[in-house]
Amino acid sequence: MTQLPDPEASTSKLSDLLDLFRTVGTGLIIAMMIQTVAWQPYTIPSASMEPGLVVGDYLVVSKSAYGWSRSSLPFHPPLPPGRLFGRLPDRGDVVVFRRPSNPRETWIKRVIALPGDRVELVDGIVIVNDRPLPQRPLGPGLDLDQPTRPVTRVEERQPGGRGYVTFDGGPGQAGDDRPQIIVPAGQLFVMGDHRDNSLDSRWGPDVGVGFLPVESLIGEAQLVVASWQPGAALWKPWTWPRMRAGRFLLPID
Repeated sequence: MTQLPDPEASTSKLSDLLDLFRTVGTGLIIAMMIQTVAWQPYTIPSASMEPGLVVGDYLVVSKSAYGWSRSSLPFHPPLPPGRLFGRLPDRGDVVVFRRPSNPRETWIKRVIALPGDRVELVDGIVIVNDRPLPQRPLGPGLDLDQPTRPVTRVEERQPGGRGYVTFDGGPGQAGDDRPQIIVPAGQLFVMGDHRDNSLDSRWGPDVGVGFLPVESLIGEAQLVVASWQPGAALWKPWTWPRMRAGRFLLPID
């Protein structure tokens, strides 16, 4: 005697499958909303922010820190200009942004000057509104990008008291001297902490950043969650033993 399929069992399996799709879909939507509105992870791709941030650092970026624009959204959609609930960064903030000349590229630098500020560089000293940013040598450093390149660790301090450590490659470097300029309205002047290994606002947009439009900001880099050595990654569990010791849950200066 042939047994006929149980319609109720088939219906139950279909219902379970639909429940699974709904659960997975809901999870993906929530994850996308969190990344779009609140926080998003990024990985440091270059050495321009050494010594504070190194290649392989896995960062959490606050997307609500400066409000939202089309740059905050995935794929940089063609929305009207402007920022929702926008505010300017503070001098010294480390910001993630879309490169103005190529919005498909995501870069990270430190804010040095705000709209209306006067900026110049003399022998590697940054001068904002006619006041040099205080610097204090801290001794030799190790450039992980090029270990044979001699660098000096230098503490730099903003007028508000915020301090951070930069790398200096010595006198006579290409970006050590720049005439005074005024940062235009709606723009920022940004620099990498590895001063002699960073293409930033000291160079025009065809080479570096040029002036950074506030609308290009994605958010503020706030925390190093973990750090992987070259070749390792979060989505490769077999490489997790190659994580850098001591670089877990580090606030970004």
